[in-house]
Amino acid sequence: MTLENVSSNKVFGGWLKQYNHHSDTVNCQMRFAIYLPPQAATQKVPVLYWLSGLTCTDENVMQKSGIQRIAAELGIAIVAPDTSPRGENVADDSEGAYDFGLGAGFYVNATQAPFNTHYQMYDYVVNELPELIEQHFPISQLRSISGHSMGGHGAITIGLKNADRYQSISAFSPICHPMDCPWGLKAFNGYLGQDKQDWLEYDSVELMKASNSTLPMLVDQGTDDNFLEEQLKPETLAEAAKAKQYPLTLRMQQGYDHSYFFISSFIEEHLRFHSEYLLAE
Repeated sequence: MTLENVSSNKVFGGWLKQYNHHSDTVNCQMRFAIYLPPQAATQKVPVLYWLSGLTCTDENVMQKSGIQRIAAELGIAIVAPDTSPRGENVADDSEGAYDFGLGAGFYVNATQAPFNTHYQMYDYVVNELPELIEQHFPISQLRSISGHSMGGHGAITIGLKNADRYQSISAFSPICHPMDCPWGLKAFNGYLGQDKQDWLEYDSVELMKASNSTLPMLVDQGTDDNFLEEQLKPETLAEAAKAKQYPLTLRMQQGYDHSYFFISSFIEEHLRFHSEYLLAE
């Protein structure tokens, strides 16, 4: 598969690069960013996949979080895909709303027309993108996954459903119980239809209840997040984890909001958390 290099910047001794490629999975051109730490010049390195939130692209985490400094120190690559398919022929929200359609793929495989033509973000993140990364870059098969908000939802659901493919999971401000919040209800109705049995496959709380996974998981949530009570509901995930005796560490961070100021404050701790499993001898 051909990759088109869009940009390349040296950062902390490594390289941050953006690429375009045609995706057979989502049936359009996609863009992703990859940070290759200095160690990748001489050896294969493990990788952390970062899934971003509503309205975001591959650029948010790479430009706002400061993730490259600690990734360079630890020798971990970072891969950030876009949050949805894009292009003139890709269906969008009928009213152009921010919480559905372009920029809001929710990391599911859509089953409802017209979205099922392109919105296969779950398969893209789990299968096509890692195969592409491992084919073209010095990246090992040791993977972990993280994300923010909608991307936190994506990271947890993908990690729980694919425990054999990842070493660890983390999230900032995840949408924990999308079956029970406005963002999730809109997305699941639009992408998956009205049968709530189909929704269970993409709800972190419901997956936690049914999971036999023991992947270590770290979740940080700001107490001053405007979306905390209506959309995010971390207590529902904590309750499900407690009932399953799942190894979840949920930290409520006093005074922090939903922004990348919050993420940049704790991204180092998340990378060090993942390094315990990605770099274990």
